[in-house]
Amino acid sequence: MTVQTVGELLRQWRHRRRLSQLDLAIAADVSARHVSLVETGKSNPSADMVLRLADQLDVPLRDRNQLLLAAGFAPRYAERPLDDGALSAARDAVARVLRAHEPYPAVAFDRRWNIVMTNRAVEPFFADVDPDLLRPPINLVRLGLDPRGFAPLVVNLADVRVMFRSRIRRQLAVAPDAELTALYEELLAPDSEDASRRTVESDVVIPMILRFNGRELRLFSTITTFGTPMDITLDEVAIESYYPADAESAAYFEGSRGDVRAAVDRTHR
Repeated sequence: MTVQTVGELLRQWRHRRRLSQLDLAIAADVSARHVSLVETGKSNPSADMVLRLADQLDVPLRDRNQLLLAAGFAPRYAERPLDDGALSAARDAVARVLRAHEPYPAVAFDRRWNIVMTNRAVEPFFADVDPDLLRPPINLVRLGLDPRGFAPLVVNLADVRVMFRSRIRRQLAVAPDAELTALYEELLAPDSEDASRRTVESDVVIPMILRFNGRELRLFSTITTFGTPMDITLDEVAIESYYPADAESAAYFEGSRGDVRAAVDRTHR
């Protein structure tokens, strides 16, 4: 296996961002010649220069570590599990955001869409899910599209599939990932049996419609991420908050607040 140099990796990221050497040089406040020398291996960049260029290229923290290693430096960014003591403040912040969104559902997930935390409003939807899908790590994409998961509840499953496809394709364009690519090819590849030729212009304008407890619930979602994280785990955590798209859906969740709490209390006894 050929080991890529830091220059080769930086060039790949620059091409991925569709920037010229001059564009990157201006953004990083260095000369275009210096960028060229780094990319061709004729100049060895300092760790600070690697990070300066990576910052302008919006390289994820995980990949910044790879750039540093390729340049002969130690990684700068730690990767700790969310339950690590060092991340207690961030974990508590995620939990507070999730709780504050009740009675509406919200989930936190990692870069591969594995759920790391949910609020209580999500739990009733797990009632009829096959236990195999609830074994950690619980993958939100698989849960949403698998017939043993939420798929039977989703009225507009084709639209939801298109939304997942659109979002993960954008995610892979920003930062390639082998496991996420495998998930995409398994569940979302355009040549799958029920693939839709439609595209989604916005994740917000197309609601997810669920048929649940005799009601039709229409939801749209927003995504929240940490600003300027210095830990890989936090850099890759996102919170998806679901909002009712009409008054009837809002009334269902607001009216079921007490039922949700009672069901959760029974579960944890």
